[in-house]
Amino acid sequence: MRHLYVLALAALVASCGGDARRKVVVYSPHGKEMLSEYEGLFEAAHPDVDVQWLDMGGQDAYDRIRTERVNPQADLWWGGDSPTFDRAAAEGLLEPYRPTWADAVPGSGRDSLDRWYATYRTPEVILFNDSTVTANERPTDWDDLLDPRWRGRIIIRYPLASSTMRTIWGALIMRQPTVEDGYAWLARLDMNTSTYAADPTQLYLKVARREGDLSLWNMPDTEIQSEINNYPFGFSIPASGTPLLHDGIALVSGSRNPDDARLFYEFVTTDSALVEQARTYFRIPVRTDIDDAQLPEWMRHPMAEMPVDWKRLGAEGPGWMRHWDERIKGRGEAWLRDSGRLP
Repeated sequence: MRHLYVLALAALVASCGGDARRKVVVYSPHGKEMLSEYEGLFEAAHPDVDVQWLDMGGQDAYDRIRTERVNPQADLWWGGDSPTFDRAAAEGLLEPYRPTWADAVPGSGRDSLDRWYATYRTPEVILFNDSTVTANERPTDWDDLLDPRWRGRIIIRYPLASSTMRTIWGALIMRQPTVEDGYAWLARLDMNTSTYAADPTQLYLKVARREGDLSLWNMPDTEIQSEINNYPFGFSIPASGTPLLHDGIALVSGSRNPDDARLFYEFVTTDSALVEQARTYFRIPVRTDIDDAQLPEWMRHPMAEMPVDWKRLGAEGPGWMRHWDERIKGRGEAWLRDSGRLP
């Protein structure tokens, strides 16, 4: 990944006295398009600061911050679901900070001790290759993905590294009457899955190259790949409801440059920044003080929201993910047979 090398090179240059700028290191899953833009905009406004970002899944960001807690490398964590931010806050990984717009965020979109705040509400969708999946066969709800006609045609981002996928997996488990029923649903989905992609880039390439036709992913990144990078992607918002996760931002506790991290935090969450992110990157602002008239027309209409017990997801989700990874992934048919659920 380009910015992994950039970080190493920047450290070398700085050690030789070649770059005297202060550095802000950002861990984020928001993608190179948005991260590159805000790196450039912030550096133009603050030429004495060098923004260095690493594009990684929300779960990967948490894991890395946790591993580095004795010697933090990141200053800011920008993007991930609320249960993961809650876990990080409880473990003392996040520095309290009350942003200037704090009063415009509902209680469900913030930590009570100001250790994280939500920036966006992110819907999860069914992604498809619109050049291979015809209009009359496109899935319209989650259960459509279990149809045998999709056998070998689904590609999924490896869930354990991704807060998006962990949210989807947890929501789909809780959608069933029992956890075991939820495992059975995921096992049937596994039967139709050909590959678990290691990262979003691999997911996009595999679907675009017609190695598979369908996936489960978040709406903003699907739209970005379609509109900005011209991938042949479309999506369906599941008719029965979609999880709308709170996408957070937080300062890393004990970071090297908290002052400039706070500047960047505020810079990427101003009114104008959120409106631009909505228009260009399909991010739905959480804040209640953003004028709806400035947002894209589609954002003004409510989506069918799947009820999600976020506290339960935070408490039980890691165990569900371990069970899926160890017993179901790549073995869905065997799991169903062993549990007596195979028709």
